[in-house]
Amino acid sequence: MSVITNIEDLRVLAQKRVPRMFYDYADSGSWTESTYRANESDFQKIKLRQRVAVNMEGRTTRSTMIGQAVAMPVAIAPVGLTGMQHADGEILAARAAKKFGIPFTLSTMSICSIEDVSKGTDGHPFWFQLYMMKDRDFIERLIERAKAANCSALVITLDLQILGQRHKDLKNGLSAPPKLTIPNMINIATKPRWALGMLGTSRREFGNIVGHVKGVENMSSLSAWTAQQFDPALNWGDVEWIKKRWGGKIILKGIQDVEDAKLAVNSGADALIVSNHGGRQLDGADSSINSLPAIVAAVGKQIEVHMDGGIRSGQDVLKARALGAQAVYIGRAMAYGLGAMGEAGVSKALQIIRNELDITMAFCGHTDINTVDRSILLPGTYPTA
Repeated sequence: MSVITNIEDLRVLAQKRVPRMFYDYADSGSWTESTYRANESDFQKIKLRQRVAVNMEGRTTRSTMIGQAVAMPVAIAPVGLTGMQHADGEILAARAAKKFGIPFTLSTMSICSIEDVSKGTDGHPFWFQLYMMKDRDFIERLIERAKAANCSALVITLDLQILGQRHKDLKNGLSAPPKLTIPNMINIATKPRWALGMLGTSRREFGNIVGHVKGVENMSSLSAWTAQQFDPALNWGDVEWIKKRWGGKIILKGIQDVEDAKLAVNSGADALIVSNHGGRQLDGADSSINSLPAIVAAVGKQIEVHMDGGIRSGQDVLKARALGAQAVYIGRAMAYGLGAMGEAGVSKALQIIRNELDITMAFCGHTDINTVDRSILLPGTYPTA
């Protein structure tokens, strides 16, 4: 194996090691994938101002997210089916995040359950991402389980009432566990490391759902569950309903529009995430980094603004901070690391991003991430409000 120097190296290795349907699930967008690609490419258009002869000693990337101290302003995003990128994937990613000192967010659609992750990290607090479903009794019990597991924030995803058109998933026949069709078996046979890991764990289905929903004892298809249970009638009243039952810190994920950002403030949430679901929902929507400045300008003094989508380097983290994001989330960068090398790969991804963030910040004349603003960017190269 060659030396791993950046997130792209981890992506290439993950593509070799993870079965096609699960690699494609993580590394794809909806429909034409134009928004998915723009999330990444729009970062590249933003140019940095290099400064010299500045004392670069004593640098720090330490910051806070909703009042919680973090080693860098980055959290692991909720990613469905993480435990299909690598056996026990959510537990391994949560352990890596705990050791590094950043938040880990567990998806409702995880393979390892809330209880699995809590036990696997010795009760260390993590964040839980909630999808609103029609079965309100199940949602209430899910919230109680998150409380029991010492989760310190609830991330409510607002942009997945219905599922975007994800063509690769349809073509691959995505399911968890995978259906044993001849093409799937042939593909899995070429991924022996992954297959051995999966044989060694009992966690192969949606751990938060199987055995916790009346009448549901196994999950053959993500899209069937989504069509049946995700609630297209979701509204701001539901956010209030969740808030009352949770009683703790709440982050709203999926805000792309200034009007929705204002409604997020009115909901009493602690933070919002500027996000287009990694380009997996509305194809043709603007990139997250392009949407960020207007939302920061409108509500940044009233609510903590975070963002996700397209973060593949520490430079991207720095650019997002410069444009007003308090913090960012990484989903694919984590999934690539996990698929490539398990827990060590997630740790490697985090180290790569912090190293790039630290060095780039210094070249731009700053030693503290909390002093960074848009003065580090070249005028005319970045989106404005």
